[in-house]
Amino acid sequence: MTDMTISTASDLHTSGAAQARLKARYAREARFKAYGLVAIGFAVTALVFLLWTIVSNGYTAFMQTSIRIEVMIDAERIEGTTPAEKRSDLALRTADWRGMVNASLAAKFPDVPRSDRRFVNDMVSQGAGTQVRDLVLSNPNLIGQSVTLWVLAHSNVDMLHKGFIERDAPPNRRPVNDRQIALYDQLVKEGSLEAKFNFRFLVGANSASPELAGMWVAIVGSFWTLVICLAIAFPLGVLTAVWLEEFAPRNKWTDLIEVNINNLAAVPSIVFGLLGLAVFLNFFGMPRSSPFAGGIVLALMSLPIMIIAARASLRAVPPSIRQAAIGLGASKLQAITHHVVPLAMPGILTGTILAMAHALGESAPLMLVGMNAFVVDVPTGPLDAATVLPVQVFRWAGQPERGFVEKTSAAIMVLLVFLLFMNAAAIYLRKKFERRW
Repeated sequence: MTDMTISTASDLHTSGAAQARLKARYAREARFKAYGLVAIGFAVTALVFLLWTIVSNGYTAFMQTSIRIEVMIDAERIEGTTPAEKRSDLALRTADWRGMVNASLAAKFPDVPRSDRRFVNDMVSQGAGTQVRDLVLSNPNLIGQSVTLWVLAHSNVDMLHKGFIERDAPPNRRPVNDRQIALYDQLVKEGSLEAKFNFRFLVGANSASPELAGMWVAIVGSFWTLVICLAIAFPLGVLTAVWLEEFAPRNKWTDLIEVNINNLAAVPSIVFGLLGLAVFLNFFGMPRSSPFAGGIVLALMSLPIMIIAARASLRAVPPSIRQAAIGLGASKLQAITHHVVPLAMPGILTGTILAMAHALGESAPLMLVGMNAFVVDVPTGPLDAATVLPVQVFRWAGQPERGFVEKTSAAIMVLLVFLLFMNAAAIYLRKKFERRW
């Protein structure tokens, strides 16, 4: 009977039906693996396509087209009756610098009729006069002399030079007319038009003209906002995590606190923006558009994430560390502060950096506290009006000029560089200080 039972079991696993079930199971596993590979391939393809789109549209923003002209620093266009009066700061700042640039363009293209002079003047940026002014302010001895300058070209000329405007398109479908295209060809032939590295984009202030727009206000605003966020969220997050994990009694009140912390980590960021608008701006009267108000809002948003990460890091420290410290005579507080927290700090810092990287990419809560304003002056402190990188991207994306398309993509590239740097720092800290138990 035993031999019959063994034979029956053997036939059960070697029969045709068993082989069919085994083959079907292997087929399901192969399909599941294929689905996973397809999903990963789709995700990687989408990411590569997204990055390629951003980089292909934005890398040209780091180059800016300039036009070489000969500018006569005409003393007659500077107010004052004596040389000393003409060299005063007020006279130099209020002089007709744009008129000098236009006169230089007229001399450069003498064959252009007066009726078409406005097309010639539109070849250079509105900031060309400012470039001449700054040069003379740095060296007033240039008054009465002729200087050769590379002034910024207008955004339309810049787009034409970079190939984003079709020369053969109908005149009503391109922002440059036939006269300006002919002038552009003449400048290229003379070697008076070149694309140079655009330092202004990184260190310049914001502007309504694409060729003058810079990111420095947004970069400094993001810096101050993150400083305020870190200064508030990090100590509160670590102290809360230590209390909940090491000292708090296990009862319904602590359970309620933990549930609320977990729920707050999933609350949409715009809700924190509404809270900041209602409480910090309308009730407490904090400065609108300031990194101080924005930093507090981001701190509230980042606090639950930091608490959860810090608690997980504290929980990963073996109980033997606590027991050994207490066994050697340390109090519970000394064991926590001298041993547990330092050992958990790499994980705490990793979670903090990731939370800060998440806060750096937020725009909705900051827009509600007014940080979407058009700010030209660079903030010198957290109470000055400012904007941040994500909001700057949003503002530029809504501009109709073609020049802002590349500025938007380039700003996203700068933001991604900051995010990659912060994530790389988190990985480095985790690898360097990680302890395996």
